[in-house]
Order: sequence, then structure tokens, then C-alpha cells
Amino acid sequence: MGDDLLLPFAVAPAPPAHQPSLLQGFPSRTAGSAGPQLAATNPVARVLVESPLPHLDRPFDYSVPAEIDQDALPGVRVKVRFSGQELGGYILERLETAAAGHALSPLRKVVSPVPVLTPGLLKLASSVAARYAGTLSDVLRTAIPPRVAKLEKAYLAGESLLEAPVAGRLQERESPVGQRPAGELKERTEMPSAWASYSNGAAYLQHLAAAGAPKAVLTAVQGFGEAGWPELVASAVAAVRSSGRGAVVIVPDYRDLERVEAALGAVIPPSDIARLTADDGQSARYRGYLRLLSGEAKVAVGTRSAAYAPVRDLGLVVCWDDGDDLHIDQRAPYAHTREILLLRAEQESAACLMAAHSRSTELQRLVETGWAVPVQAPRPMVRASTPRIINTADSFEQERDPLARIARLPGTAWKAAKEGLERGPVLVQVARAGYAPSLVCEDCREPARCNHCQGPLAIAGASSAPQCRWCSTPAPDWRCRTCGGSKLRRGSTGVLRTAEELGRAFPGKPVVTSSGDQVKAAIPDAPALVVATVGAEPFAPHGYAAALLLDGNSLLRRENLRAGEDTVRRWFNAAALVRPAREGGLVVVTADDTMAAGALVRWDPAGYAARELSLRQELQLPPAVRIASVTGKRADVVHFTESLAQSVQLRAIGPAPVSLAPASRSAAPGRPSTGKPVDGEGAVRTLLFVPYSQASEATKVMRSLKAANSAKRTSGPVQVRLDGVDVL
Repeated sequence: MGDDLLLPFAVAPAPPAHQPSLLQGFPSRTAGSAGPQLAATNPVARVLVESPLPHLDRPFDYSVPAEIDQDALPGVRVKVRFSGQELGGYILERLETAAAGHALSPLRKVVSPVPVLTPGLLKLASSVAARYAGTLSDVLRTAIPPRVAKLEKAYLAGESLLEAPVAGRLQERESPVGQRPAGELKERTEMPSAWASYSNGAAYLQHLAAAGAPKAVLTAVQGFGEAGWPELVASAVAAVRSSGRGAVVIVPDYRDLERVEAALGAVIPPSDIARLTADDGQSARYRGYLRLLSGEAKVAVGTRSAAYAPVRDLGLVVCWDDGDDLHIDQRAPYAHTREILLLRAEQESAACLMAAHSRSTELQRLVETGWAVPVQAPRPMVRASTPRIINTADSFEQERDPLARIARLPGTAWKAAKEGLERGPVLVQVARAGYAPSLVCEDCREPARCNHCQGPLAIAGASSAPQCRWCSTPAPDWRCRTCGGSKLRRGSTGVLRTAEELGRAFPGKPVVTSSGDQVKAAIPDAPALVVATVGAEPFAPHGYAAALLLDGNSLLRRENLRAGEDTVRRWFNAAALVRPAREGGLVVVTADDTMAAGALVRWDPAGYAARELSLRQELQLPPAVRIASVTGKRADVVHFTESLAQSVQLRAIGPAPVSLAPASRSAAPGRPSTGKPVDGEGAVRTLLFVPYSQASEATKVMRSLKAANSAKRTSGPVQVRLDGVDVL
């Protein structure tokens, strides 16, 4: 790993006595004032106050009244008086004396005697805040779920927090079709054949079972069946549990969560699993958190925030599909799950497993630096387990069908769909949601824009009138500002229009759509056309008979540094759901890019990642270097970057204007944006490229500048984001 993997975080001491008491967070007492009876031992509590202000990102000292002495333990939630307000916070430690030279304000109350902030979590959150130049309070807001008093009573009483038998709950929950019931434990008396068929796979599991801490990057081949990625992850967790240690498993969304939880329940006792996801609600999430805190459960499985789960004796951290933008927290400090788990693996000397069907450039960097060992399928296994791949843009297909390059559904794709429907479901992957998400002028092909806000016009359905995607203003009398034309045509075709066209092309065949807020988790094996946006492909128990990967050129032409890498990742994720070639599995991709399509045809995600990383290293672009974006008003951004340059010399680009329109957010089609633009007119952004050798010092100075500007108010606030994937 780079030198910035573990960034030091020193908890600031209480301010000196000569500072104003308002900034200290507690008023001074006069010599004759009478205070409450204090605790006999360690009467001082060092408290982290929950505040978004950077200059308050340090602990403050408070006195501990005797009546709450037994409950005011390190890690508990408390209420304190701060600058005339009652704020929440966490006790970090108890001390005999305070750094301030006067009497302290007392703690107002202990909100809960449950020590939800463990020492390990405090250390991890501090490292995450330091790595991303954020505040500790922001990190803990994500890491610790909101409290539920009823559950805490059961926890303090020593009762089991298992609401119902987990095995029964897993069976009752709607799980993917064809999965084995979670309560039926599968005895593993020998090495799972799926892992044994991967290079370094058997050795990795043996190392886990022997209480080792190996680091691996797994490139999984299949996405379904006994050799699917959920089974591989479950086998790794079972191996680490056999050594008596715990595990944390993080996936991007609820569909992956359902699958991996079912697979885990088949190889370890279901009561050993705690599920952590905000989609289940506060009670369910806090129940899982307390079960892990008490040691009742030893395996945490969930989405993003579960990376901080308080697993006792952690032995393994797992991240599935780290390239998915859902792994990025959409709130400050915009931390990535992959980086959190890497920090945690180092701090707790735990094993690490980064798994995906493809390989991100970040994981390729880990492999090339020797931090992680690649676990991938040898070529004979790849040929036996993957579908046949056809690219309609290659020279052979062009000779057979000269119109294949311009047709959205070439003849080869249509034939593959027709034959595949005789054997099972057929997946059709499209780039855009909606019906006609973009319109252009019929005469000059210029994009059609709203006369009110200049947003793109779109059509929501076959009989719908054009309207703006941004402000929803109808445009029945639209005229082109370039040529004066009044006729519109589709600039791109969405999932609904594609489903409509395929329904007419294959009469009598059911058509299923999966996109937006109507994402299907699974489908049966019956023949059907499944039209899904990228990232919303349902799981078929025995795999798809064929897959059509349309709109490849649209995905590859996005104005984003990672457009090619992200498109290849989505292609592999879809292709891994298709049956092997020996069972008739076929994937047809329509794209002109020979590098991206060639990686899929050869089934060589590692080779594509190595080439991408090599280019980024040559150009000094992420992940060869780290990147920081500073966004705000021009004067504030200039002040911040000039102050930073006095301590650290970095390559900078900008400041440049930032478009505040929704279309400027470079999230992938059909997926939410991971960034939060700074609102207001005249916002600009400066990009700073940070070599790994300077990353520790640079992020430290950035935090200090944010705190100083916040306290002195010499300039306005700026947004500082580290390693944002949507800024280039």
C-alpha cells in the first residue's frame, strides 16, 4: 500500500485556560460558585461534541457529577452544554485532571450507558477522517446507528437480541429463486471445489482457517450457481469462523445483500450473522449493531456503513464489487468502503478479500505493489465456465452484416435473443432508464433544450408530451434555437422504449423491465426477455441463456476518466450471469472500442485493469496519485489553495467554473450521483493531484486549514473531497 494507508490522528487536548470559554465549550466558574458533587475518581470526561464545524473537531473537557459516575464510561452517548446549546457527544476517556486551569461545566446527562463507541471504532473513524480530510463527528454519524431505547434495555439486561430464529426469518424472506433454504446448514468437510479451481484459492482458504491474515484480490468468474460469488464469499467467511474469528462482508445494494446472506446462512449458523443496512429501518439496524457489540453475532453483513461494524476479534474483511459507486458515502467526508476496509484490515491485523467479476485500477495497484495476492481462474477454467462472447463491431461480423455498426439491435443480437428464448430467459442491458431520455431536433440533430431552464427534454411514454427532465416544464410548442425546426426525434432510447420494441419483435414472449425504482432482485428460469439498465440486472437461478449488451458506445463515450473501466465492469457483471458456452450461453456486445470489447471477448479483466493503470501512471492520474477537489466561491477556493501551497507543493488545475445543472453530475446512467455540488452562483473548483508520498502531510494541512478558516472566518467555507470518482 501507499504511505498514506495509515494516517496518524492525534486527539487534540483541551484548549489552554487563556482561551475564551465560549470556544472551549464550557463557561468558567467563579471561585465562590458551588458546583455539583463530582465523581470520586477520574472526575473529568473528555467529550467529542457532535458538530459539523471543522474547528470543533476536537475533544472538550467536562466534569462528571457523582450521580452519573457509574454510567459515564468511555464510549457512551452524553448531552453537554456547549455555547448556550445542549448538544450530543461521546465520552472518549475519563481523566484525573483537566488541561484547563479552572472549574469545568458538568455533563448534562448520560443519554445511554451502552458504550457504542468502542476503542477500535474510534481509532478507525479517526483514520478515515484523517485520510479524507474530514471531521471525526461526520464519520461517527455514519458509523454508529441512531439509538433505539427498547433494544438498549434488552442489551443491558443481558437478553438475547435475536428477534426470531434467524433461519426461519431467512426462509420467510423473499430470497432469490432456486436458492437453498438458509437454515439448512451445509457441511464442508473438505476444501470447496469452487475455491480449489482458482489459482491461490486453496492456499488462501487454508491460511484463513489457520488464523492467518492473507490479503487477496479475487476475480470471480460466475455470478450464479454453486460456483457463484456468494458461495465463494461464504466459504471464505466459514474458513475464518473455523479459526474462532469474526468477519465483515460489505456489498453494494440490497439485492447482493439478500444473496450473500442466504449463502452465509448455508455454511455457518444463521444466528451468527448480523445484518446491517439502512433499508431495514433503524430498529433492525441497531439490533444488529448491538448483537455484534455484545458478541452474540460474529459476522456482519450489510451495505456501506456496515464497514464500521463492531465485530469482536475481527479476522476478515470482504468487499464485493468495489467499483460500484454505491460504495461511496454521499455525505462528508465521502469515504469509500474499500478504503475503510483496507484501513481496518491494517489496524486490526485482519485478512482482506476484495472480490469482483472485473478488477478496478485501485485493486490492480494493490496487486502490482505486492500488498495483495491475485486469486483468479486459470484459462482452462475460464473457457469452461464463461459464455461465448460476440462483438458485432469486429471485422468478421461487419463482413456478414455491414449495417451491424449502426443498428441498435444487429442481426446477430436478434438471432441470439430468438434462440436463447427457446432455452430460458434472455437479458438485454441498456444504458438509459425511462422511455426517450433525450430528444434532438429532427432537422439539425442539436439536443432539444427547455426554454425555461435549458435542461434536456425527454418523453416519459409513448403518448406523453415532451417535458424537461430538470424542471418538468412541458414543451408542446418547442422550436430549435439553432435552425428553427419544430420536429423532435429520439436522441437515445430508454429501457421502456426498448422493452416496447422487443415486445413487438417477439410476440407472445413475456417482457420484464428492471430499472430506476422498479429493480427486480431475481427472476424465474422461464423464457422471458429481461430488459434492465446497467447495474439493475436481476439474478437468474440457473443463469441466462443469452445476454445482449446494447448501447456500449453510449457508455464508453461518457465524459469521465473511468468511463471505459466502469463500462467493462458492468459488462462483466452482466456476462457473469449467463450460462457457460458449453450449455449454449451467448453474450452479444455492441461497441466500437476494441480495447474494452476485446477484454470482454477474451474474458481478461485483469489485463484491462493493468493497461488502464499503466496509462494512469504515465499521465499521473488517479489511482496513480490521489486527487482532491476544492469547490466553492472563487475567492474562497483561491484563498484555500494559496494557503495550502505555503506548506505543500501540489500540481493544481483550476479554478474553473462548476456547472450546477443536474446533468453535470457524472454518475453512470441509471444510477444516483455520488457527489454533492456546492450550491450558489459562481462556484468554481480546483483539482489538486497528491502523490502518495505527500498524501499524509497534504491531508493534515487541509484539515488544519478548514478548521482555521471555520474558526477565524477569514474566508467562506469550501468543500474538500478526496479521491472523488466523478471529478475527472
